[in-house]
Amino acid sequence: MDPSGEVTNPPTPATDDEATERVRVVWRGDFVNQEVNVLHAVAFGTRVYGDDEWDWLSLTRRHSLGWVTARSGADLVGFANVLWDGLVHAWIQDVMVSPSYRRRGIGTAVVHAARDGAAAAGCEWLHVDFEPELSPFYIERCGFEPAQAGTMRLD
Repeated sequence: MDPSGEVTNPPTPATDDEATERVRVVWRGDFVNQEVNVLHAVAFGTRVYGDDEWDWLSLTRRHSLGWVTARSGADLVGFANVLWDGLVHAWIQDVMVSPSYRRRGIGTAVVHAARDGAAAAGCEWLHVDFEPELSPFYIERCGFEPAQAGTMRLD
């Protein structure tokens, strides 16, 4: 990522257009609910939730330290939410990249922007939990250290 927050996708053998495409990654970038709900649906294989069901704008402004947007032109192609304890711990949540933009370094750039935003706020630790198959992404590409943790389903 260059200082302007832009990520130049690595060249691919597909087309010259793909090789020169630029994605802008922004800490606390603007977004609307509908575009995050659509991205969430394609990234996680869910239905598209309505604004009245999943109000990202209200939730992030009430509960988050920040969030990261990744855009190709006007299109939202990546997003992550960063929650925190108000002091030294932050958690990255809902990391998503549109399937057609994956494997281009965008997810890594989104996580690094979240890391930088949390560090600038004075956080000392950034936490993430993930499925085992995502370990190469979070550990090898994003720089997280393995840690033992647990989750509890509340239903």
